[in-house]
Amino acid sequence: QAQLVESGGGLVQPGGSLRLSCVVSGFSLGYFYIGWFRQAPGKEREGVSSISTSDGRTDYADSVKGRFTISRENAKNTVYLQMNSLKPEDTGVYYCAVARVFRLSLASSDYTTWGQGTQVTVSS
Repeated sequence: QAQLVESGGGLVQPGGSLRLSCVVSGFSLGYFYIGWFRQAPGKEREGVSSISTSDGRTDYADSVKGRFTISRENAKNTVYLQMNSLKPEDTGVYYCAVARVFRLSLASSDYTTWGQGTQVTVSS
């Protein structure tokens, strides 16, 4: 059974950095697409970034381009989200998920199994 577990969230000041990790089990990376999403209180879940774990192609939401970097380490069954120059509007619960489609996507409807999420708070 597929399972995803996020970690690395926390409280950081504006301009700071965090690295989130998503460890997957029950299947092997190198074939699937993994996405990172976030949800702020009172807002809909939004796609942040997506990666092909086979060839490393990536996609980003406009709001995070140039600040966030998604990467994978297939041997460790782990996908990372490096977040730099964080802003208060980046605050939310961050989730990783495995896609049920075989293409880059930032649409939550294209994803099936989700992790439990990790809280990121950007505040001074």
